[in-house]
Amino acid sequence: MGGNNKILVFADWYEPGFKAGGPIRSCVNFVRYMRDSHSLYVFTTDRDLGSTEPYDVVTDEWISPGHPDVRIYYCSPGNLSWRSILRRMREVNPDFIYLNSMFSTPFTIMPLLITRLYGIRGNIVLSPRGMLRSSALQFKPKKKQVFLKLFRLLGLHRRITFHASDVTEMQDVQKHFGASASVTMIGNFPAALPEVLTSIEKRQGELSLVFIGRVHPIKNLDYILKVLKELRARIHFTIVGSLEDKAYWDMCSRLIKELPENVSVEYAGEVPHHGLQEISVRHHLFVLPTRGENFGHAIFESLALGRPVLISDQTPWRGLEGVHAGWDLSLERPELFRQAMEDAAGFDQEEYNRWSQSTFRYVQDFVAGSTLRKDYLHLFNQRTEG
Repeated sequence: MGGNNKILVFADWYEPGFKAGGPIRSCVNFVRYMRDSHSLYVFTTDRDLGSTEPYDVVTDEWISPGHPDVRIYYCSPGNLSWRSILRRMREVNPDFIYLNSMFSTPFTIMPLLITRLYGIRGNIVLSPRGMLRSSALQFKPKKKQVFLKLFRLLGLHRRITFHASDVTEMQDVQKHFGASASVTMIGNFPAALPEVLTSIEKRQGELSLVFIGRVHPIKNLDYILKVLKELRARIHFTIVGSLEDKAYWDMCSRLIKELPENVSVEYAGEVPHHGLQEISVRHHLFVLPTRGENFGHAIFESLALGRPVLISDQTPWRGLEGVHAGWDLSLERPELFRQAMEDAAGFDQEEYNRWSQSTFRYVQDFVAGSTLRKDYLHLFNQRTEG
């Protein structure tokens, strides 16, 4: 059984959802690591991002799907109200309230206002999940700036401990809420590691790439498509992800049609998280020229499989080339992305195996040296006020 401390997690989306990407993985991994020391309650929606159909789950009541100290409330749209959220908070009577969004009305603002107006006890921890990055704020900027202004005017940040996953996010919090804001910096829990490295055939002059992420401007798929136009090697490129922005996908589709004959592209559609590993291991290199990630679960999971990555320098994963785990490059230098792909295409089996093994060891060493669990236990074992 878990400890006495109860954590009530508010998350817009949770398993079995997958379309929202990283934020879902962050919450799922948090629950998996913390459930043996705490009682976890997850309040979430009953359907995936953008979906009109609910999951095949029991809705509008607390259920315990597989672990005695994890309870999940899949809330239907008609029940996602102030009254319902207040009732759930009173039922749980949490020691900690963990908010996993910056700009969600039902999953951030309403819980914060309810705790103030009704005296709900519990220390409040808010994780912005990368939503305060300048690259994220450029989408729907007016709405988000109004949101942040009201957040400050209402003083909602004064009772919060912000959970920043890296230095950039800590700086973003202080930028928007002042240097006196309470911020704790702890990285995100990663997924469980594969036990063995899966090999793949590699021929010189050929390269298979995979992009896993939302088809949205922030993930920057068009950047790679423009770089691919200049490659001489034989390339197969698989795109996996939900078409979140149709106009953006239309633009990417036009770029795909302009690619030379040596580059083939396959759109594999939306794939649930449990199916991603099978796709990743069939490719030599994971690519994500993202404009900003506060962790990058898809990046980590590819590294953990022993697949080098080609990513931007806008993630916490840096210095990869020095350890033969991939490349983290400036988006201002597309020629470096082209050169990295040409270099990887030039690997023979022996050279690729060396990079693959180095990548696999890199993640194993990263996890072995991590103090994440101890840091989270410290954050969620502090005395509750009031």
